[in-house]
Amino acid sequence: MASASGGNQALKNQMATQPKRQTFSAYLTQDAIKNRINSMIGGKDGQRFITSIVSAVSVNPALSECDYSTIFSAAMLGESLKLSPSPQLGQYYMVPFKERKNGQVVRIVATFVLGYKGYIQLAIRSGYYKKINVLAIKEGELKRFDPLNEEIEVNLIEDEEERERARTVGYYAMFEYQNGFKKAMYWSYKKMLLHADKYSPAFNAVSYEKLQAGKIPKGDLWKYSSFWYKDFDGMALKTMLRQIISKWGIMSIEMQQAFERDESLLNEDGSFEYVESADDAVNDFIDVESKEVDDQEGQAEEQSNPATDELDFEQTLNDQAGA
Repeated sequence: MASASGGNQALKNQMATQPKRQTFSAYLTQDAIKNRINSMIGGKDGQRFITSIVSAVSVNPALSECDYSTIFSAAMLGESLKLSPSPQLGQYYMVPFKERKNGQVVRIVATFVLGYKGYIQLAIRSGYYKKINVLAIKEGELKRFDPLNEEIEVNLIEDEEERERARTVGYYAMFEYQNGFKKAMYWSYKKMLLHADKYSPAFNAVSYEKLQAGKIPKGDLWKYSSFWYKDFDGMALKTMLRQIISKWGIMSIEMQQAFERDESLLNEDGSFEYVESADDAVNDFIDVESKEVDDQEGQAEEQSNPATDELDFEQTLNDQAGA
């Protein structure tokens, strides 16, 4: 793996020497893009779509370096699933990665990453599920889990702040169909750690333990940009939902589409490919202040016109100051 100075910094230096390109807001004013949004979304929903993706790009410097077409494709998939890219909602993320050809970085692309809250939204919306839940189990809470009868006994820590500070020891997921069929599963923290180590190319269990213990030099922290490093519990909850739904759940067409395209680069022709790699992750892609996003979305919503039948792109994008 390259050093920090020869990795992300080299890529930034390379981009700095290139001619200044148009802003993402300007990209969205192109006729072809406007036509696609109007034909697939249009009207008030088009205003909301523009606001949400411009806000996501505005608060994330790494996203602004991506090929705009890949941001747009990822956002269009999220829109087709009726999910929000707002980071604090955690339904889906647009995550930057480096695309290589012959070993050379040719561009930075935005990949579509579904959050565990997105899985829950899609499951509830399908109408099949009466109840669905996923939860991190903290130290001292688990009394027993019977894998044969799939029954769990826990004593949850009542104080929320104390519970947040407590060490995670496992993960529990369950669902119940409308017809009464139930399914539940529990994984220990160790099992989840081994699963991530085996199946995620961008994650290493030994490195994660060192990171948690503060044994990684500050200059090397840029290497640990995978969601598994930044939000292990969030990825673990998502994994639990993927496991229980894909094996025993009913998947709507929307959920199947999200499941297949999760963590992939979406091309303009509708094809997709997986690009997750430790060397290709772009650092600092989800370090976003929720209040900043809330403020931007609130301001933009005040400026939109609910009576508009077709999207006034120029006015909307000009209102996005500094985007």
